[in-house]
Amino acid sequence: MEYVPHRKINMRNASEVSERWLHERIAEDPSLLGLGEVDVKDSERRQPGAGRLDLLLHDPEANLRYEVELQLGPTDESHIIRAIEYWDNERRRFPQYEHIAVIAAEQITARFFNVISLLNGQIPIIALQVNLLEVAGARTLVFTRVLDHVSLATEEEEEGDEPTDRAYWIAKKGTERTVALADRLHKLAAEVDPGVDLNYNKHYIGLAKNGVPKNFLIMRPRRNSMIAEFRLPRDEERHEDHEGLGFDVLPYATRSNNYRLRLTAEDLDERSDALRELVAQAEHHYRTGEPAI
Repeated sequence: MEYVPHRKINMRNASEVSERWLHERIAEDPSLLGLGEVDVKDSERRQPGAGRLDLLLHDPEANLRYEVELQLGPTDESHIIRAIEYWDNERRRFPQYEHIAVIAAEQITARFFNVISLLNGQIPIIALQVNLLEVAGARTLVFTRVLDHVSLATEEEEEGDEPTDRAYWIAKKGTERTVALADRLHKLAAEVDPGVDLNYNKHYIGLAKNGVPKNFLIMRPRRNSMIAEFRLPRDEERHEDHEGLGFDVLPYATRSNNYRLRLTAEDLDERSDALRELVAQAEHHYRTGEPAI
């Protein structure tokens, strides 16, 4: 095994590196942060009053948003205050999601590490230390989580999401195969409610009838599967029944009142009757407010 030494680059003092450059690298590949399979919901997001949030990331599987603030050099008072302020703005505007503030800096100093640790019991914060390393003439970014959040018990779909189309979902979010799962689930929905069409948005595929959203079912194709959300009240018996049938049941979305499954082609092939029943129950609940047919 060949060993190649690395050289750490001080980003704050490097003329060719800027906060904008760091911002763009993360926007291109948000997995760099180690926060899972997240989407970039917004960049340089304008905040009420003043200021812009560097990055807003969204985890559709967990109904979770990350408010990310970046800084070259060591973190300081203004960095922490901005991160908390923007986190608070977003959670107040969109309480249907869980929100976590993310502070990323070249150095998390002992003083501010202590402050963040104290706040972490009340405010969910993740602190990341970022290093720019040069290895064999190439440069790479390494993010290290130095403080994890204490999860606060909160938990979907904000109105007016940006419209897209099928090609967008195939190219940017899922694949031909997983978007085809949405087509198949849509057919089940059309059996229950004739006339409903697929309604492509930037962060989910919903349903609409005569141009009006009717989201008793929303779908989020990913690369290897699809998350389907049914507008149904929480029901532990339903949860256990579907686990017993072999479904991958995801945590219930409390804020949006959505029952959630991760689906594959096998589920549509072998469990279509159970899915048809779920769709019918969700449509009934959406239309009448009653929990079951």
